[in-house]
Amino acid sequence: MSIAAKLQPLFIIAAAGAGILAGTLSPVAGRHAGAFIEPFLMLMLFFVFLSADMRAIRRSFADKRFAVSALLINFVWNPAFAFLLAKRFLSQSADLQIGFIMLMVTPCTDWYLIFTSLAKGNTALGASILPLNLVAQIALLPLYLLFFMGEAASFTAGIIIQSLVMVLIIPAASANLLKAALKKTRWRRLTEKTEKIAGKSEGLQFFLLCCAVAAMFSSQGSLLLSRISVFAVLAPPLILFFAVNGAAVFWAGRLLGLSYQDRAALVFTASARNSPVSLAVAAVTFPSRPVVSLVLVMGPLLELPLLAINAGILRKRAGF
Repeated sequence: MSIAAKLQPLFIIAAAGAGILAGTLSPVAGRHAGAFIEPFLMLMLFFVFLSADMRAIRRSFADKRFAVSALLINFVWNPAFAFLLAKRFLSQSADLQIGFIMLMVTPCTDWYLIFTSLAKGNTALGASILPLNLVAQIALLPLYLLFFMGEAASFTAGIIIQSLVMVLIIPAASANLLKAALKKTRWRRLTEKTEKIAGKSEGLQFFLLCCAVAAMFSSQGSLLLSRISVFAVLAPPLILFFAVNGAAVFWAGRLLGLSYQDRAALVFTASARNSPVSLAVAAVTFPSRPVVSLVLVMGPLLELPLLAINAGILRKRAGF
């Protein structure tokens, strides 16, 4: 593993810190920073799909063992585990519990593919489960809120669907249209150059991830600084969630007979959380309860470096 790969968690923390500093020093910049989160994610995934074999994605739908395992972990194990962690560590505040549970029951629909790629995992297989994760979280999130809150929460699936279109469908379609167009041209040099860039785009993907992190934390810097004590309360259950899931899911994948690449895909499919979508839902559903949104803002501050650490551990174990 290169020195740059080993330092990825530090780069992510630095990006978050830079975002908070920028948002604090320039409130105007902070207010506009949120508009850049989705574009950075879209560019990241454009390069992921530019280097991915879409034929392999279609074949991945036939892997029922992976699909069933991912769904059971995401929608049975993770909610139950999150509920236990919330009751154990966050019992002093219902809003903290709600925010934590919302974060933990919504699987990521964008940057988990980045970490799968960083871990040299099967990105195509990881992407194949996304539609199932999306449909399941749209259907089950209201039920989870009802179960854990004891009351119904009203919101539409439109926000989640819009996020899917913006950060997955558009990048995937753009990357594949570009590849298809280049195959039909006589510009062999341009085609070869594009393939070379796609094959070595890992550093660019990570740079764009850091930009998205900086934008996210710049847009919420003042809220973070005013309630920074929440971070200390939130840290233990978040660390436990990602540490336990990282080890347990990788071990479960070995029991299932999955290859290293498929196990890495399962780890990040089952670990990465959908904080941008959860935050959007919380802003609509709980506008008068800012602590719920605060949890979803603070979550990535630990989630992203922890996912990067897991990616580094997996790469090291596999000898990359």
